[in-house]
Amino acid sequence: MAIKERMSGNEAVSYAIRQINPDVMPAFPITPSTEIPQQVSTYIANGEMDTEFIPVESEHSAMSATIGAEAAGARSLTATSSAGLALMWEELLLAASNRLPLVMALVNRTLSGPININCDHSDGMGARDTGWIQIYAENNQEAYDNFLQAYPIAEDERVHLPVMICQDGFITSHAVENIELLEDNLVKDFVGEYEPEEYLLNPGKPIAVGPYSVSNYAMEAKKNQEIAMEASKEVILEVAEKFAKMAGREYGLFEEYRTEDADYIMLIMGSAAGTAKQAVDDLREQGKKVGVLKLRVFRPFPAKEIAEALKNCKAVAILDRCESYNSNGGPLGSEVKAALFDNKVMIEAVNYIYGLAGRDFTISDVEEIFAELAGKVENGTEIEEYRYVRLRK
Repeated sequence: MAIKERMSGNEAVSYAIRQINPDVMPAFPITPSTEIPQQVSTYIANGEMDTEFIPVESEHSAMSATIGAEAAGARSLTATSSAGLALMWEELLLAASNRLPLVMALVNRTLSGPININCDHSDGMGARDTGWIQIYAENNQEAYDNFLQAYPIAEDERVHLPVMICQDGFITSHAVENIELLEDNLVKDFVGEYEPEEYLLNPGKPIAVGPYSVSNYAMEAKKNQEIAMEASKEVILEVAEKFAKMAGREYGLFEEYRTEDADYIMLIMGSAAGTAKQAVDDLREQGKKVGVLKLRVFRPFPAKEIAEALKNCKAVAILDRCESYNSNGGPLGSEVKAALFDNKVMIEAVNYIYGLAGRDFTISDVEEIFAELAGKVENGTEIEEYRYVRLRK
């Protein structure tokens, strides 16, 4: 039976970690993810879990220790935000290339500079090409549910890649919402015990790890990573189906909200999807055919699936909470437009940058964007193909 509770996103993820009871958690505090290792260490001190918590001197060390523990056959994780993720950069690539199924709780916060502690997706997007699976949450419930699904995805023999479970800093991490928790025994059965048949630092099978990889082998290793990333799509959906049977909450690569007959669709990721959904409900009452496609899985990027979902609309607004500094849009805008082109879906696509460093994003902003799309399609009104929302003049 579901346990009804009120929790912040950080508390919800910490509770999921307690239920999973991983073997090792190295961590270093950084706002706004600090509460996660703090809460986990409290659970450990109270005897509610027996995870080995390792306080380290930096985020680089946190990921290094997590890699070492996972390589030794221990189920391992860490948590971080913003500059902490940036300091892990070298180690992120090693975790993925060594095919280690560890998990990280990323509480999204803007990267410096200028220094800012509020939410955008520049940290997660900065790590988008490191070989990690990335799953984003709209709310606290999803942050909890996504974390429970992380290890079954990462540890699947078809995948063996690290997973980054992302939620928006302060917006979900610190805000308290009603949430439904699962009973401990259900979580333990769902996640299972980690008993790897093979692991990197198996003392019974000594090998050399980390030497220089010559050209004859390195390219094949990278291709195998790509094969695993592609295979993870199927695994993500299989795990979600199993989760739905247990919890009654359904997940996919993305969520389509009132898109069946929509002429105009907003594609968005993270907590702002809730704002977009409310605006869609309001506009639907006015007879306007609008909808939201909320991207949940950014890596692997579901290009064909997105193109298929958008093919019958007239225009899509692609919302990026990150700047790529390519003078052409954000990372989500670039990938969605490429997906549409490659799959020969020729609709209007406009990229918007919003919410950088915690800038407000409101229902009226969503309504304005939908009005711009309609004006472009129906009246030929010229609009910028790439612009900032709520930029002060």
